[in-house]
Amino acid sequence: MSVVVLGAGMHPWGKQGRPFQEYGLAAARAALKDAGLTWPDVQYVVGADTIRNGYPGLVSAATFSQAMGWTGARIASCYAACASGAQAIDIARARILAGLCDVALVVGADAAPKGFFTPVGGENDPDHLRFRLLGATNPAYFALYARRRMAMYGDTPDDFAAVKVKNSRAGALNPYARYRAEVTAEQVAASPMVADPLRLLDICATSDGGAALVLASRRYAGSRGAVEIAAVSTVTPTYPNTVLELPNFATDSTAAVPPPENPFRTDIARAAYEEAGLGPEDLSLAEVYDLSTALELDWYEDIGLCARGEAAKLVRSGETALGGRLPVNPSGGLASFGEAIPAQAIAQVCELTAQLRGTAGPRQVEKARVGLAANQGLFGHGSAVIATSRR
Repeated sequence: MSVVVLGAGMHPWGKQGRPFQEYGLAAARAALKDAGLTWPDVQYVVGADTIRNGYPGLVSAATFSQAMGWTGARIASCYAACASGAQAIDIARARILAGLCDVALVVGADAAPKGFFTPVGGENDPDHLRFRLLGATNPAYFALYARRRMAMYGDTPDDFAAVKVKNSRAGALNPYARYRAEVTAEQVAASPMVADPLRLLDICATSDGGAALVLASRRYAGSRGAVEIAAVSTVTPTYPNTVLELPNFATDSTAAVPPPENPFRTDIARAAYEEAGLGPEDLSLAEVYDLSTALELDWYEDIGLCARGEAAKLVRSGETALGGRLPVNPSGGLASFGEAIPAQAIAQVCELTAQLRGTAGPRQVEKARVGLAANQGLFGHGSAVIATSRR
């Protein structure tokens, strides 16, 4: 048995100032319409949680199900920080593969606060500890990663700016993106410095938004499912590859061990490749979590697109731009969307679905057959999804 994407739907990202439920409901209804189904056809609902939106955000599947109208559907809610959407996809996919349902709806939505995310979980919140004990707010550790690339590989702020320029060109073509204007390298260089060497336009914003998928068994979908979920990786770190990496510090070992040859993100991608029986050489496109421009370059190496230290060359050559050999973030990425945490991994798969169906319009990747979406959440939540086309 296999699992296919029957429907994909999104609510445009931005700052609309409405409850997160509205974004999730709009995305869910769009996904059902895309699938040619109605709400009573759904047997299982999985909601990706958002802890910044109170109790309704912590029981998101019930929140969305109640708003759509109680039908007796079974539900599950999950939270895995930035990987919440991928975890939700994994739960729904597992239920279908187990033969316990044929149709599942996966929904994630967020109404994010203005400015950079602040801790919400009290004194034991790992973000609180990282901010207070290390002084490592998100922009600060993004900058440390960028400085590491500069020191180890000779990357420059111009290389980082090139990522923003590339993603803004793709985002300008995406009707769901928050920022739809192309950005020049000169504009990046002129934007305010946030955490040296990263400027404001090097760092993603926080956003409101929603995304949803209708997943179904191949038996139920018949010939309708052109996109198949070939793998979902939701791995955690493996010792000794657990030395301090600031996004994961709450799960990292304090033992004095040599730095890992490859970071945790490499394990995330490797697990997905192994499950799908594919490799980076099979990819047509990738969606990665570009929290900053420099972090996108790290992802190139982590998912196997190039050797360590070679990522900037891929950007300079245009290979990862639309029209290049292997476009990365053809959706526009977080650079164009901003973060709506529980929705983002789902939105990545919505983009894979459009590309693999051949319906991405001016963003279309030629002859797209295999796509990978990857991100990483706090507390050791890794996630990657590989989707393939049957066209």
